[in-house]
Amino acid sequence: MRSISSYLRIAGFVFLAFLLMQLSIETDTEWVFQQYPFVWFVLGLILIIAIAIEASLAALKNMVQNSLDEKGRAKFSELENSKYEKRKAWLRRIYDKMLTKKPLEKEDEIILDHNYDGIRELDNDLPAWWLYGFYISIIFAVIYMARYHVFDGADQSEEYLAEVAKAKEEVEAYKKENPDLLDASTVEMLTDASDLEAGETIYMANCIACHRADGGGSIGPNLTDEHWILGGGISNIFHTISEGGRDGKGMVAWKTSLSSEEIAQVSSYVMSLEGTNPSDAKAPEGDVWTEDSE
Repeated sequence: MRSISSYLRIAGFVFLAFLLMQLSIETDTEWVFQQYPFVWFVLGLILIIAIAIEASLAALKNMVQNSLDEKGRAKFSELENSKYEKRKAWLRRIYDKMLTKKPLEKEDEIILDHNYDGIRELDNDLPAWWLYGFYISIIFAVIYMARYHVFDGADQSEEYLAEVAKAKEEVEAYKKENPDLLDASTVEMLTDASDLEAGETIYMANCIACHRADGGGSIGPNLTDEHWILGGGISNIFHTISEGGRDGKGMVAWKTSLSSEEIAQVSSYVMSLEGTNPSDAKAPEGDVWTEDSE
C-alpha cells in the first residue's frame, strides 16, 4: 500500500508541476486543459486518489499508535524513526554520489606526488552532477544540430515571423468582430472585395454630390490625384471622414451617421480611386502626400 501511495504521490506532484507551469506562462494559445481534457481529468483523479490514500494512511497510523500501550508506542516510534533514518541515509548516499566524494579516511589513495610547501594535491574525480550535465549538453547539442542544421528546422527568426503573421491574423479577426473599436490610429487599409464594394455603396450614397461618382471632385476636392488637403493615407482619410473638414468648414463629420467599420470601408474605397484619372477632374488641391509625409 505504501509503494502505491508513493507512486500516486509522484503523479500528484507531476500534475501540480504542469499546472504551475501552465499558470506561469502568459500565452494567447489554447489552454492545455482545453487541448487534452481527458489527460488532465485522469491526472486530477490520480491526485485526488493520492490525497485520499495519504489521508487514510495517516489516520490508520494514528489509530494504530493510539491503540498501543506505552511499550508498543515506543516500539512503533522506533520503527518510524528507523524508516526516517533509512530515507535520510538514502538521500545522503545520493548526495555523496552526485558529488563523487572520497571519504576522508581514503584520501591517501588519491594524493598526487605534487607537494608545494606542504600543500598537497588530490586527484579527485569530477563530480557526477557535472559529468551528467556535460553529457546532457552533448546530447542536446547533437539533437539541436540535427534539428536545425540537418533537417532545416525553423529558427528563431522564422518562428518570430510566423508568430507575427499569426498575431496579425488574430488582430484582423478581432477588428472584424469589434468594428466599433476602430479609430484613426488603428485602422488599416481594407483590400477584400466585399469591403471595397461596401465602401463604394456608401460613397455612392453619401459622397458623389461633392466629389462626383468617379471621384474627380466638384464642390469637394479631387480624390484621384496625389494631392490632399488634410493628408492622405488610410489614417488621415479615416480621420477626415469621421471628424469632418477644417474647423467646421467643408465636409461634415460622418461619425454620427456611419459606423467605424463603414468609415473604414469608404476610406479604403477612396484610396482605391487614386490614379484612376477621370475626365474633367478638378485641379489638384493641397500638397502631395506620401508615406514619409505622415
